[in-house]
Amino acid sequence: MTDNGQGQTQAPGSSARSKRKDAQRNQQTLLEAAAAAFVASGVDAPVRDIAARAGVGMGTIYRHFPTRADLVIAVYRHQVDACAEAGPDLLAGSPTPHAALARWVDQFVDFLVTKHGLAAAMQGDGPGFEALHAYFLERLVPVCTQLLDAAVASGEIPADLHLDAYQLMRGIGNLCIGAESDPRYDARRLVALLIAGLRQPHDQESRTR
Repeated sequence: MTDNGQGQTQAPGSSARSKRKDAQRNQQTLLEAAAAAFVASGVDAPVRDIAARAGVGMGTIYRHFPTRADLVIAVYRHQVDACAEAGPDLLAGSPTPHAALARWVDQFVDFLVTKHGLAAAMQGDGPGFEALHAYFLERLVPVCTQLLDAAVASGEIPADLHLDAYQLMRGIGNLCIGAESDPRYDARRLVALLIAGLRQPHDQESRTR
């Protein structure tokens, strides 16, 4: 047992675990700051801006992420994980499964914004990008499937639409292409219309009964 300097003893290894937790929290803060900077300025956002958002020195960022590609990849995976973990929470906390789907899709669109420019930032690293794309599908398709299935089971989305998660995510991705370079194009609004429209056939059928 060791003394922590406050008259209290710590079990062997507890200090190391505490340091690991602190390091993980610091890295999470960096990734969240980088994601926010990417949303605001793209993946070429200056490192000094990311450091300012995170409240750390630029050296701290370079120590964790020696290259911009390292940082972008880490943000990509962080955003994928956050999006995946949000699905069950939204399903449990939203008034209806369709509302949960709409909220999740909104977060998914936020993720797609940070994804723009990834390939260029990785300097043409094809295999690296392919690995990330596989990770993206592995983590997010099951979550979207769960939300869609719940909305179908509740009767909010007609089963005869035969819409699967991959198709929906691909369609949303296509709607987001080019949005960052055209201020007259509001991809988020079109995506919201798409999600709202999934309920319309069912609602119209209900009103005619």
